[in-house]
Amino acid sequence: MTSARIEIRPMAGSLGADIDLAGPVDDGIFAAIRQALDDHLVIHLHGLDLAPEELVALTRRFGPVSRAPYIRHMDGHPDIVAVKKTADERKVSTFGNAWHSDFSFLDQPPMASLLYACEVPSHGGDTLFANMVAAYEALSEGMRRLLDGLDAMHAGKPYGTGGVPGTIAVSRSIAIERNRPEADREVAHPVVRIHPDTGRKALFVNPIYTTRFAGMTAEESEPLLDFLYAHAVRPEFTCRLRWRVHDLAIWDNRCTLHYAVNDYDGQDRLLYRTMVQGERPVPAVPRA
Repeated sequence: MTSARIEIRPMAGSLGADIDLAGPVDDGIFAAIRQALDDHLVIHLHGLDLAPEELVALTRRFGPVSRAPYIRHMDGHPDIVAVKKTADERKVSTFGNAWHSDFSFLDQPPMASLLYACEVPSHGGDTLFANMVAAYEALSEGMRRLLDGLDAMHAGKPYGTGGVPGTIAVSRSIAIERNRPEADREVAHPVVRIHPDTGRKALFVNPIYTTRFAGMTAEESEPLLDFLYAHAVRPEFTCRLRWRVHDLAIWDNRCTLHYAVNDYDGQDRLLYRTMVQGERPVPAVPRA
């Protein structure tokens, strides 16, 4: 898709699109961006120079802003989380350094996330994405039928009482609350959810926040969940986003997973993140 002020190019075969912009994001351009998000699930915009308040304003055009729980927000900008790792932080675990969907343990998980690049390393620090619609559609008919009727439990494990041990080194630049009992609460969501705009089915489980299938123990659930996690990130379902300063990535959190690659020790990286409020997931098969 091209016009005088916007060009959209597929990033990979399964998902993702690069979008070059020239000029402000007026209503017509925004409509094209919003459609591209439905079509490609991840969009990578180039040519934006956004102050923090402008990033929040753009986020609100997609819907109400959702604030991340258990994470310190940016001073003066409570809707933004500064995702930062400095050059002197080596051999530490970074924010998002595992496949996940953002805050799937919330009653209404985010509809979308936005990430704006302020400082990026000369190499490394890429973000990977996986298409959970394609992953679902590639399953056998029998497996799809089984999963359509299941719910899974989600909890904020990294922030709960059994979460990340204090001995694990994490980036000091991101303040994460730990040992919060309320984060142990489990929330049931359908394993397969319906996208409210496209009507397509997508897997909705992830190894960070999904604990088990509803009505089953964690031990009983583990074999099938492990299969789904490995299946969902097969290379043909993924794309890789390479950052440049002033890039903005937007992804549909309802039907993708993402992974922040921690391979840039000795370099600074700073991105601003916002989120858009989502709806309670709708199951593929209505529940009684």
